[in-house]
Amino acid sequence: MKNRFFDKLVKKIDHLEQGSLQSHFLSLAQEKGLMETIFQALEEGIIVLDSKTRINYSNRSAEQFLGFTISEANGNPISKYLKGVPWDLVLDSDENEWNQLTRREIEINYPKHRFMEFYVVPLSEVDQEEEGAVVIFRDITKDRKNIAESVESERLHALSLLAAGVAHEIGNPLNSIHIHLQLLKRELENINDEKVKNKIQELIDISGKEVSRLDEIIRQFLKALRPSLPKRKPHRLRNLMEETLEILVHEINDRQIIIQKNYGGEVPSVLVDDVQVKQAFFNILKNAIQAIEEDGIIKIKTSVSERFITILIKDNGIGIDPEKLGLIYEPFHTTKEQGTGLGMMIVQRIMRDHGGEISINSELKKGTSISLRFPRENAGPTMIDAPQKEEIINE
Repeated sequence: MKNRFFDKLVKKIDHLEQGSLQSHFLSLAQEKGLMETIFQALEEGIIVLDSKTRINYSNRSAEQFLGFTISEANGNPISKYLKGVPWDLVLDSDENEWNQLTRREIEINYPKHRFMEFYVVPLSEVDQEEEGAVVIFRDITKDRKNIAESVESERLHALSLLAAGVAHEIGNPLNSIHIHLQLLKRELENINDEKVKNKIQELIDISGKEVSRLDEIIRQFLKALRPSLPKRKPHRLRNLMEETLEILVHEINDRQIIIQKNYGGEVPSVLVDDVQVKQAFFNILKNAIQAIEEDGIIKIKTSVSERFITILIKDNGIGIDPEKLGLIYEPFHTTKEQGTGLGMMIVQRIMRDHGGEISINSELKKGTSISLRFPRENAGPTMIDAPQKEEIINE
């Protein structure tokens, strides 16, 4: 990129007095220093290209966004760092094409996963004699996240309205069906033919189970979409986990699953709603139990950092298909014949209402691990007891 002021100064250099020359060079240096300071202070990334789309200049933000330094990138084509853009056509586009071609959003994974918006301005728009272009970047990762949360909020609001309608329109008929099934069961006492009686009893039992399943779906649906605000009190996650395991002890024993516990010493208490957190633990443990086929092991481990108290639940079950992992929080998405597809959605809502975080890692045929991170109150360095020896229990 040429500097017109510098070119004019060179042409007049022979005609300038020494003092005047010094003054002009000082002015030029101050101008350059001021512009450099401004460009480096901008949060937006700026890259200046020559007529062949080679990098001539970049500010600090652009270097951080694309993972290079100007010393190594200077003279290299921008396509080396920003792919997927027809750079060879960019500088030849007319004014009407610029709006369509040179403004877009792009996802980058190096050096950090980001969503970027960038647009290109030809230098000829500023000075017809200039060649090249300026590329301006803006990090829109937070904007994308806010939009996604807004869309999800609207979606959940719509589902909440649907839930209210479902509860009203389906709940009452289900109660009526349940009552009439009970009446049919009483009428069976008047039938003497045992074969016919057993057949009808079987049909009544099947119908009753289906009614109960529909009723459970409605109950879970309402709980997922309209959870009550958490009533927080100090609790130890270890105690809440133990109480949850007691509820599932018979199912764990029936499947001969081994529970390995490592509570990491005396982990500090957290402010949580004990009922909701036990519901989250129950949903995750239930999924783990159902995912295990044989030689089942469920590992439970707690850890402490400056910001969070984490509890990890890991199983050696069948795992989750990577293509379906992103759908795990979607309502009614389930791989189980009798599942409602609402369990993990409820867990996500509980963690969000507690200001916590949830992460999932899974591999087919190797199992799934889920980490629940609960924020610490007045987080700071805290001394905890030395980790306990791992406790292995066949519940």
